[in-house]
Amino acid sequence: MKSTNNFLAVIIIILTVYWSFNSIIPSIPTNDTKLAVTDFSLDNALYHLKNISKKPHHSGSDEHKVVQDYIVNELKKLQLHPEIQVQTAINKKWRASTTTENIVAKIKGAENGKALLVLTHYDSNPHSSLGASDAGSGVVTILEGIRAFLAKNTQPKNDIIILFSDAEELGLLGAQAFVEKHPWAKDIGLVINFEARGSGGSSYMLMETNGKNKKILTEFLNANPNYPAANSLMYSIYKKLPNDTDLTVFREKGNINGFNFAFIDDHFDYHTAQDSYERLNKETLMHQADYFTSSLNYFSNTDLSDLNSNEDYIYVNFPLIKLLIYPFSWVLPMLLIAIGIFLVLVFLGVSRQKITVQGIFKGFIPYIISLVLCTGISFGLWKLILLVHPQYSDILHGFTYNGYQYIIAFIFLNIWILFKVYNYFKDEKTTDLFIAPIFISLIINYLIYEYLPGAGFFIIPVFASLLILAILIFMEVRKKSKATLFAVISIPTIFMIAPMIQLFPVALGLKILFVSAVLIVLVFGFTLPVFHQQKRKNKWQFLVGLISFTFFGLATFNSGYSIDKKQPNSLVFVQNSDSNTSYWATYNKTFDSYTNQIFNDSYEESNIPFNEGKSKYNTRFSHSKKAENKNLNTSNIIINLDTIIGSKRNLNFTITPTRKIDRYEFQNNTPITMNEFSVNGACYDEGKSFIADKGTLLIYQMANSDKDVTISFSINKNENPDITLNEISYDLLSNPKFNLKPRNETMMPMPFVVNDAIICSKKIKF
Repeated sequence: MKSTNNFLAVIIIILTVYWSFNSIIPSIPTNDTKLAVTDFSLDNALYHLKNISKKPHHSGSDEHKVVQDYIVNELKKLQLHPEIQVQTAINKKWRASTTTENIVAKIKGAENGKALLVLTHYDSNPHSSLGASDAGSGVVTILEGIRAFLAKNTQPKNDIIILFSDAEELGLLGAQAFVEKHPWAKDIGLVINFEARGSGGSSYMLMETNGKNKKILTEFLNANPNYPAANSLMYSIYKKLPNDTDLTVFREKGNINGFNFAFIDDHFDYHTAQDSYERLNKETLMHQADYFTSSLNYFSNTDLSDLNSNEDYIYVNFPLIKLLIYPFSWVLPMLLIAIGIFLVLVFLGVSRQKITVQGIFKGFIPYIISLVLCTGISFGLWKLILLVHPQYSDILHGFTYNGYQYIIAFIFLNIWILFKVYNYFKDEKTTDLFIAPIFISLIINYLIYEYLPGAGFFIIPVFASLLILAILIFMEVRKKSKATLFAVISIPTIFMIAPMIQLFPVALGLKILFVSAVLIVLVFGFTLPVFHQQKRKNKWQFLVGLISFTFFGLATFNSGYSIDKKQPNSLVFVQNSDSNTSYWATYNKTFDSYTNQIFNDSYEESNIPFNEGKSKYNTRFSHSKKAENKNLNTSNIIINLDTIIGSKRNLNFTITPTRKIDRYEFQNNTPITMNEFSVNGACYDEGKSFIADKGTLLIYQMANSDKDVTISFSINKNENPDITLNEISYDLLSNPKFNLKPRNETMMPMPFVVNDAIICSKKIKF
């Protein structure tokens, strides 16, 4: 009978883990044909997605115009009047610029209050991403969601502004152009933005606000989404990370609150040629649709004039009630209450001889050992795996195709370590061993209060553990019922934390598996009485060890590449037009048949000896090789103005391409102070002076409307600018001067770097 209860406890834990994931994503409707005309149709959305994700459509590409025309025509079919906002913008943070082409439309409301903006971007990442998820999923969610909304034939109270922004992938440039230059921007009270960093999984809600989150969170819950996936830990971490979305521009430059709805699973598809219609998870698309329809129906008819607040709320997914919320201000009182209860229970436990002082101190040994072993082994083992599988280093996302198998393997490895360690303490009192996890959790919660209050919900598992401890001290529960009872009490703990164990390595890369290890140790500590002193513990230990070993084996077996798991690779030709020298270069650490056609011999493990294209993660070329000079034509540079007025030297020059150029990069070789810097008439940082350090001065992506690029600035008359121009074209595989064999069907261009490119580098002579 006891074995049955132990088994039931494990089943409860497994079902809770499943519930925690399943409750935050919808299932695919079985029959779309039964939908009313006012319902969101998955079939309609997928039809749009298939049409707009056939080819890469980054800003400046031919397909970009095709997708733009498609969206405009679909809006016209809805009897809307879309316009194209053409505006050059410069992002100060990324030193990025282009002439954006935003698609904008409006549904007129019945009243004159603040407007609701629905937002996503329609450009894909340069140069090979198909952009089905990022952000084709957002485009089709809005197109189909607006169609269903208009089918109700009911005028909303608020204006609804629809913005398909351009050049998000280049530095949020379309959003910046809209906020700074479009007259409708001043009317907006709230933004809902749809994004993706993968091709599946639950879509998480992330707020952006310059104030506190109480009111905007309350309004989100009033909108009543069916599957809210959110927690305030992500909110706190997101605010500290450098990652931005279009919504960031509205918050920073327009002081406008908003919601990001973004999914991140299958991160290996992000910004790649595999971000395709076929690989987008349909349940994920329905999750985006649920957010859109609930938000649009509510916020188009509610007062958006004041969503600011002076109070922050803790929030986290919780069993039965979707989101548990309470003020940040409760974190310290709850911690003090927990400390008080803990001290009282320890005192009474010792008094009732259910706890021993010696046992308490002894109980810290296995817990600290477990914490050190699990985090240390998780960190070190992943480093070892990278040495065994060097090809993983070429997946710049940091999340491999077999990443989920590794996550499962590491989870069960850590559980095995925990069982193994505590097996040496099986004769100790459960109550004695239980004190250390609670005590350390209280310390963690104090650190949370001081440095990361958004994680304040971690006090909830402490209260659940204190309840278990109280039962152990005051009640004589039958041994055969203990495991099941404690597993039931632990349901909120497991429900809250289990998704985070997967979320961290998926979002931040497998190098962060040690954070998952910490969470596993915490959960094990909170649920220690479920497993300690079980006669079947050795059997559970054997089982989790077998599962871990199996998944490590599966991950190793699936460590290669295939048609569905394409190998990222890169080749770039770089010409220095000043010295008439050229090089081949690659970002790959490991070679394949595609890179071997160049790097088969006589190459160097080094960067090229002059400037090259800038990558998102500042990835440097890993190998280079001297190449035959191709004498490629370079852009014409005309100095329009070079004059001294007072103490300033004013410069203005125009760059006109002599071949198809996708991107210009201006590299500053000597620090210099610049004033009134502008590109095509658009000012950098409102014309303010800035120190241009050595490195990237500007990245300009040529737009479809661009014929040339004109730059002007002023400097001190005694200074001489030293600027190198890198002109980049993505035509290495099609240029007649080269004869490269194309990739096979198991390969794809490496994302996040300048790839399949010809780079011509030369200094600008002033």
